[in-house]
Amino acid sequence: MITPPQHTSVLIVGAGPSGLMMAAQLLRNGVQPIIIDIKPGPTNQSKALAVQARSLEIYRQLGVIDKIINEGKQAGGLSFNMGGEELATLSLKDIGDTETLFPFILLYQQSKNERLLLDYLTQACCPVYWGTSLISLKQNKDNVEVTLQNGDTTHNLTCNYVVGADGAHSVVRKQSAIPFSGDTYQHKFFLADVKLASSMNGEVVNLFMAKNGFAGFFPMPEERSFRIVASLPDGLENKEDLNIEDVLPDLQATTASALDIEQVNWFTIYKLHHRMAEKFSDGRCFLIGDAAHIHSPVGGQGMNTGLQDAYNLGWKLAAVINRQIKETILTSYAAERMPVAKDLLNTTDRIFNLITSRNWFSGLLKRYIMPKALNLVWKNEKLRRFFFKRVSQTSINYRDSKINLQLGHAHATHIKVGDRLPYMEIFDEKKKTKTDIQTWCSKPGFTLITLGDIKEDYLFTLAKWITQDYQGAINFFHLPPSNTNWDVFDAFEVKPGMRKALIIRPDMHIGYINDTVDIEMMNNYMRNVVGFNK
Repeated sequence: MITPPQHTSVLIVGAGPSGLMMAAQLLRNGVQPIIIDIKPGPTNQSKALAVQARSLEIYRQLGVIDKIINEGKQAGGLSFNMGGEELATLSLKDIGDTETLFPFILLYQQSKNERLLLDYLTQACCPVYWGTSLISLKQNKDNVEVTLQNGDTTHNLTCNYVVGADGAHSVVRKQSAIPFSGDTYQHKFFLADVKLASSMNGEVVNLFMAKNGFAGFFPMPEERSFRIVASLPDGLENKEDLNIEDVLPDLQATTASALDIEQVNWFTIYKLHHRMAEKFSDGRCFLIGDAAHIHSPVGGQGMNTGLQDAYNLGWKLAAVINRQIKETILTSYAAERMPVAKDLLNTTDRIFNLITSRNWFSGLLKRYIMPKALNLVWKNEKLRRFFFKRVSQTSINYRDSKINLQLGHAHATHIKVGDRLPYMEIFDEKKKTKTDIQTWCSKPGFTLITLGDIKEDYLFTLAKWITQDYQGAINFFHLPPSNTNWDVFDAFEVKPGMRKALIIRPDMHIGYINDTVDIEMMNNYMRNVVGFNK
């Protein structure tokens, strides 16, 4: 074991996707953490499979998006089947083409996400201390005392903050005595990564429903490779040393096809849980990802939610450590992310119970009502977009957050404070090139965007104020009115002759909107609402 230092600003416990993203966000914002994991090394198991558009936007901001897109595979659609009959097929091709640069669901295994983030950490000289576990932690007024163990060696260190990204059995959560409320689903399930010799549509997610269970076949980037998630057949719950051959007869019955499995890369039995921590923070300790919430795999939301937990907390923690912002901003993490987790838990729970239910009424719903309803819904463009925004997590907002401020006489009715900054292409009048408004927020820190006809000397005054008072913590862009950018002005409800100021948070959520470009008002927001130190 490479001995870690005796003190660190942040100790991250757990090097799964959430923990690695947490480290990446801290590094991006100038903080070097220590990250440990009880495992001997990164996982080779594929685990979570779907990467949603909001997560892809985060990866784009990190500068690693090209590798993901090149190595991933877009899900072409959803196919619902029962008794050998295709009941409904829903196309997912460019379903969110006006919402994001990534209007699709990307299939890119958790193991690849982890490798990608590990490469990012390696380039920033941030090692992961593998085979290292958290034994104890004790919070004091100014720091946290922790004891780590690697083999027979123990190591004591202090840190300013601890982030628990250590999964459903989180030691950080248990040491902090935070209850993990919820339940376990009744039936067991099996998961397998296989290569099929027989043909199956490898462009769509194939869902098969049966009287006594279900099976989902999720295409993986590799040719003829699928992730199978299915109900464990009755009578096998207590059988030891289960393998794919034990479940194959039931799987063939559910799919009504003679499956020919050429290769099995992974097979496991597990129970699914739906639980949520009663607090996402306790003093100097924070929970993210599965340590804070676990739920069914419906919609491919779990890993993505953990990535966004880290995205939300990372910039706030870094700003406090760098002494830019008062420590009170850290309370906004739980306030913003707990409602998201609760809503997700309730939604996935209801859908999963319907899919897995074995009672006669659910059977009727799945066989006769659900397919017709899905086909009807999919013909409605607004409903399709609503589905995409929910699944892609681009609709998540923090409108009720206390670190928002909306001012001006004409309050926004479409895009509001707390919303994710939408993806919109723009023509950069200064550089005379096409770009998009999210690209303007690619650098660490806040971003001030002014819209409208503003005199050059006042733009200079704004730039001087930012440079003198915020020393790199705010990036500044101005979009003047032009024939090429009226759609942006319309989206933000900026009429001819009007001006508007937007302050975008580091996580690309809008923190401030005002139809007056006023330095004193913006300074009030940054100092008294966000909590920037004077």
